[in-house]
Amino acid sequence: MSDVVSIELLLDPDTEARVRADWHGLAAAGMSSLGAYHSPTNRPHVTLLVRPELVTFAFHDAIARLPVPVTLAEPVVFGHGDRGVLAWRVAPSAELVALHAAVHAAAGPGADAAHTAPGDWTPHVTLARRLRLDTLAQALALLGGPHVGLGLSLRRWDAASATVTDLR
Repeated sequence: MSDVVSIELLLDPDTEARVRADWHGLAAAGMSSLGAYHSPTNRPHVTLLVRPELVTFAFHDAIARLPVPVTLAEPVVFGHGDRGVLAWRVAPSAELVALHAAVHAAAGPGADAAHTAPGDWTPHVTLARRLRLDTLAQALALLGGPHVGLGLSLRRWDAASATVTDLR
């Protein structure tokens, strides 16, 4: 799914800065990093829903649940051959799980990406895509420690048009 629409949870300024510091550290070491993407739409976030298409919905119930605690618990790797996605696993607090459920309830049934569907969701904040797994130990040594912050707002990301819409 390359042309997708997603609903994303944006982080408080301190948590966003913390993730950007990890992005910068990886990039400075010559490793894969989301910090290499300089688009103004490139922000640390937790993806709550991904679908090939999503009609405009009001997410009032989900937004009313904000802010929610976001804990960057430990690094996690989603491997694909000799490469992988490096991310911070986000601890699924009761508040975060309820927000995820509220987003899906507002959107109704649909063709969810497997990693965002209720019951199959792995909340995380991506640090690098296509990281060479033979550099994983070096990459992990560059990361800061766990961090506790907040998820403050929601946005809609449309990959086909590379646009975001703040949902607040």
